Amino acid sequence: MSDTRSHEPDPAAGNEAAPLRGKVVFVGAGPGAADLISVRGAHVIAQADIIIWASSLVLPDVVADHKPGAELVDSAALSLEDLEPLLTRAHDEDLLVARVHTGDPSIYGATAEQRDLCRSLDLAFETVPGISAFSAAAARMNVELTVPEVSQSITITRLEGGRTPMPEGETIASFAAHGATMAVYLSAARKRALQEALIEGGYAPATPCIIGFEVTWPGEMMLRCRLDELSDTMREHKLWKHTIVLVGPALAEGPIATRSHLYHPGFRHEYRDAEPQASKELREHGALGINADSSKAINQHGAGNDTTGAHRSTEGEQA
Repeated sequence: MSDTRSHEPDPAAGNEAAPLRGKVVFVGAGPGAADLISVRGAHVIAQADIIIWASSLVLPDVVADHKPGAELVDSAALSLEDLEPLLTRAHDEDLLVARVHTGDPSIYGATAEQRDLCRSLDLAFETVPGISAFSAAAARMNVELTVPEVSQSITITRLEGGRTPMPEGETIASFAAHGATMAVYLSAARKRALQEALIEGGYAPATPCIIGFEVTWPGEMMLRCRLDELSDTMREHKLWKHTIVLVGPALAEGPIATRSHLYHPGFRHEYRDAEPQASKELREHGALGINADSSKAINQHGAGNDTTGAHRSTEGEQA
């Protein structure tokens, strides 16, 4: 049986007038809570003939809204080879498969090899993005990861030396040397080594950290601490999986010293003229934060506010 359908993304995906058939759709389930999946992703799950999901990583509520007769396959104990018969049947019977991944499928999703399998079976595929744990953790703690003149970059990585080999040159310490915001996945089991590598790379011991455990799950725990308290904090709360660590001076609590130029009244762009006095102040003093003169604001040298102490929140509470 020949199948000439393109492997390229279908622009009609998510359009209820254009049912999806005979393909695999990699669906980003988001960080945990069922209402944080995209409308498009939920639509794919509702249409799917086969739903492949890992119960160890995805909450049951995410896949609960399926059509009658849909086949739910828990992939938690399966290998890639175990999935091949399902995908072969999807090709032969023109079925829609929702391959549901925690967070965003493009980040530590092990989706590249699954696409290779689809190609070998001449089975069409596409991807629906999802909210990753790093952005969910930032949202739960009401922080911006890219504060002007503090950090304009985000490094997403994991601690080297684990069971999954890291490419040469990709180390926590080398990334830490940039001083930018870092999101560290899959590293909680070696918390002491993580803390030491971050400090060795150049982060100051007082650099603020955010620890997210099961972010947006019912048992969510959100913690704040200094970098030199990171290992002890994680050990105290017995965190070793389902944990993400954010680190960097942009995460400090309190007002910021510098704001974005975009919304400064002295900044001119195609939709707005600059106010003359504000433009003069911008040239002379830069884009000062709203409360920069009356607070210990974050600046380009690190965090001005004390970030010691840990704070816990659960779903529905103010993070």
